[in-house]
Amino acid sequence: MQGQDGERDRHGARNGGDRSPGAPGGTSAKASAETSAEASTGAPAEVPAEVPAGAPAGTSAGAPAELPDPEPRRGRPRSAAAERAILDAVIALLEAGEPLAGLSIERIARTAGVGKATIYRRWPDKEELFVDVVRDMEPDDPPVSGTEGLADLRVMLESLRTRGLAQRSSALLHNIFAQMKSHPKLWNEYHGTVIAPRRLAMVEAVRRAVAAGELRDDLDVELIDDLFVGPMLVRTVHRPDAPLPDDLADRIITALLQGLAPAARV
Repeated sequence: MQGQDGERDRHGARNGGDRSPGAPGGTSAKASAETSAEASTGAPAEVPAEVPAGAPAGTSAGAPAELPDPEPRRGRPRSAAAERAILDAVIALLEAGEPLAGLSIERIARTAGVGKATIYRRWPDKEELFVDVVRDMEPDDPPVSGTEGLADLRVMLESLRTRGLAQRSSALLHNIFAQMKSHPKLWNEYHGTVIAPRRLAMVEAVRRAVAAGELRDDLDVELIDDLFVGPMLVRTVHRPDAPLPDDLADRIITALLQGLAPAARV
């Protein structure tokens, strides 16, 4: 999901490439060209070599130029358009009523207008692909400072609230989560690659708040984290009818900082 060459870039896939009406399954011309070559040869299409600027006279496009201290080659960058077509194909099939368990790589490839090799080069199995589909449908995780305590914790609590709103407003997303929980391998993949890193980030924010003197230092940090996250999870997951007002994160933080005991009577 990082933007390095040879690795997946989910955000680049979501924003990359214009669609061409004539390409299969809404695939862009760029994706069609790449996947046609991959489907027929089993390998990514070769891009004609260019003569580097400043190469010695007489250097041909087919011959490597002598360049000082070349950086190691990391591999061919992935096609953002092809990845976008694959994610869109899964979403389209789910919207058409196909269950997660019934989706095959062959069906997804056919719908996206790509070869199976194009999918397997990006995702080794369906579980990783489906997790990226869910992440693509959810609101993006907001950036945090990584240096603040309570301020970062508030940002992450607000993100939890907006994801809860997204699930309530999207019948498809709600249905996908319900199906994921009945497929242990898929749920474990989502938990390990999405939920666990989010929880770790929140625990680290609690640690920073403790170190900064914003929170007590005589309590277990994971317990403190649970006290902040618990009310939001109850509202977003266990009580789908409960309101999720804009100031909910602030109200949770304020209630915990002030405590629940009544003020002492004079």
